[in-house]
Amino acid sequence: TSSNVYWWRYPGYYVYFENSSSNPLLIRRIEELNKTANGNVEAKVVCFYRRRDISSTLIALADKHAREMEEEMESPEIVDLPEKQKHQLRHRELFLSRQLESLPATHIRGKCCVTLLNETEALKSYLDREDAFFYSLVYDPQQKTLLADKGEIRVGNKYQADITDLLKEGEDDGRDLSKLEEKVWDPSSPLTEKQIDQFLVVARSVGTFARALDCSSSVRQPSLHMSAAAASRDITLFHAMDTLHKSGYSMSRAIAALVPQGGPVLCRDEMEEWSASEANLFEEALEKYGKDFTDIQQDFLPWKSLTSIIEYYYMWKTTDRYVQQKRLKAAEAESKLKQVYIPNYNKPNPNQLSVNNVKPGLVNGAGTVMGAPGQAATLGRACESCYTTSSYQWYSWGPPNMQCRLCASCWTYWKKYGGLKMPTRLDGERPGPNRNNMSPHSLPARHSGSPKLAVKTRQAFYLQTSQLTRVARRICQDLLRSRYLARHPYTPVNTAAIKAECAVRVPEMPKNPIPSKQSVRKPLESVVQYLEAHPCPPRPDPPRGTTISTGSLTPIKSSPILNNGSPTILGKRTYEQHNGLDGTKPKTLTPQWEIVAKRSSDPGRTTTPQQDEVHELD
Repeated sequence: TSSNVYWWRYPGYYVYFENSSSNPLLIRRIEELNKTANGNVEAKVVCFYRRRDISSTLIALADKHAREMEEEMESPEIVDLPEKQKHQLRHRELFLSRQLESLPATHIRGKCCVTLLNETEALKSYLDREDAFFYSLVYDPQQKTLLADKGEIRVGNKYQADITDLLKEGEDDGRDLSKLEEKVWDPSSPLTEKQIDQFLVVARSVGTFARALDCSSSVRQPSLHMSAAAASRDITLFHAMDTLHKSGYSMSRAIAALVPQGGPVLCRDEMEEWSASEANLFEEALEKYGKDFTDIQQDFLPWKSLTSIIEYYYMWKTTDRYVQQKRLKAAEAESKLKQVYIPNYNKPNPNQLSVNNVKPGLVNGAGTVMGAPGQAATLGRACESCYTTSSYQWYSWGPPNMQCRLCASCWTYWKKYGGLKMPTRLDGERPGPNRNNMSPHSLPARHSGSPKLAVKTRQAFYLQTSQLTRVARRICQDLLRSRYLARHPYTPVNTAAIKAECAVRVPEMPKNPIPSKQSVRKPLESVVQYLEAHPCPPRPDPPRGTTISTGSLTPIKSSPILNNGSPTILGKRTYEQHNGLDGTKPKTLTPQWEIVAKRSSDPGRTTTPQQDEVHELD
């Protein structure tokens, strides 16, 4: 096959776009290709978003929708999938948006397939196909909302009508037909077809004369030909036939109703009511939103009713202006760009690692990682996704200070699907590599050339309250209810009301002082007498070669063992994850009762009566 790619323009063509060398590829749907004035080609695309692009609140909403769909389908397929495939299936889920944007065609990096989630198709089929994605919800970047992209079939007693029993021959159903429908025309009237046509001609003449008398109509239709054409529209004919029916098909009474004492009747439809500027706004809105009349009303014509807009649309389609625009669009579609030539993208990625642009310890040969029993030792830092230590090309990944990297296969997966192949602790449990890269406290040891254990501690904080806050706790106890709030930590506290009430009660404090709790303190003489009566027994020195006892019931902590292996991201995996099937036998802590029994049986250890009492209680 040729190395050059031709991208044919037609709706629904899904492609990858690259906007950053380190971030995952964007997934877009090409709507049209346009050539700019400087000769470059731009693609007008529809945006799709990944799970990593939306907030955690919306992700929880999407998961809830997925669980409801699973319950409706009654398929335990997703439950039976392994954790790794569940994790990778989340990378195949996208969220459609109505947002359009223009991107350079030179940023196209490949094609993909995006389909609406098919309830009859197995979810695992998306994992078996390369570059296959699915979506079921629509994401609004401005409103931050998720909606379903398909209508709901309304089935059930709530939506279906109750069918009555079959009536017998000649049986009346009891309905009053005069209340249900109204007759507007009687075909068996005494008038002939010729007389009816003559009356309609009179109605058109009256309409033309009425427009000549109306000032606004004479401005909109300055010529007699245009006024006569406007008077011949359906609104005039329908009014004439309705007047004839209400007059009992009497020609004289109907003509008198067309020309009352105040002047001739003027009937207008939406085509005459709309001004030229409103018609231009409507055409502009129709070009932007299509037949979405609700958005047209909200953004362009808020003073028009939805009924008026819809009625004007179907009348506008019968005009010459609609026919002219339809021809212009057809000619424009013929002249639009049908295909674009995309050369192969062979530029090196800035995230590629080599011996010249990385620090020592990141390339093969900088450090040794001990393999599992029976496995040869390998060189270099492990891949953050698949834990391999050998690849024909490495890529830096994550924050620069973490010095993490991905192999070539996992880098391609990261760029296409926006995640790692194996789940992290934030995503779910994942099996870890061998345990040789771990310290005794299940913390990964960093290979930075320093024997220090790189442990990132949490930042401490201190809440310092003001004097007014401490006073409000005492004088506004009835509003604060500290004991109730201690048992209900998520109950909101109206601090503004408490602050206002405290400002009112503070001036009254000298009149009603707060009673303080009197603390009973023992005199110093009694404390000295108690210490003299209960002296602390001296501890004998332990014999040489034995472990120094602390006298506590907790196990003695061993000193940390430093290891300069090749770690992965700090804090992402637990101790159990790094002690899989390929690791050696994990270390276990001795129970406290065994330690107590061992200490009590030690001949070189002396215990006090108080300690013996504690041992018996334990």
